[in-house]
Amino acid sequence: MTIMKKLINLLLFIVYLSVLFYLLFFSAYRNGVQGIVDYNFVPFKTITRYFTYSFRLAPTVVTDEFFGNILAFMPFGFYLPVLFSKIKSVGKVAFFSFILSLCVESAQFYFRVGVFDVDDLILNSLGGIIGYSIWVLFNRGRKRLS
Repeated sequence: MTIMKKLINLLLFIVYLSVLFYLLFFSAYRNGVQGIVDYNFVPFKTITRYFTYSFRLAPTVVTDEFFGNILAFMPFGFYLPVLFSKIKSVGKVAFFSFILSLCVESAQFYFRVGVFDVDDLILNSLGGIIGYSIWVLFNRGRKRLS
């Protein structure tokens, strides 16, 4: 990869992280839950609740909370192997996605701008894995065209 492409990808990654940081800590939704101290350490409890009570919840709750957590980390999983040559396995991407998510969840809990939810760790890590899978498919397609 040329230096210019690497710089552009790095700039896009920084923009992505900046937008992610804003959404996770400063968006209007975060201001609405500010001061709330809550947590969930039971895996799949919140995910199950999304689908069990989806008929009672506003559609945006399920889409924003469930799919939003996945979509938010897809670029992270895509850009890790692009920018870091030693991170080219699903296990490494899952690990770094989990670590970033753990830091975010812990900071949201500590600063009282969100709820610490183990299901968010699961969904965010899944998003990173999906992003990585998209990179793998993109990379294979690019090699075939070469």
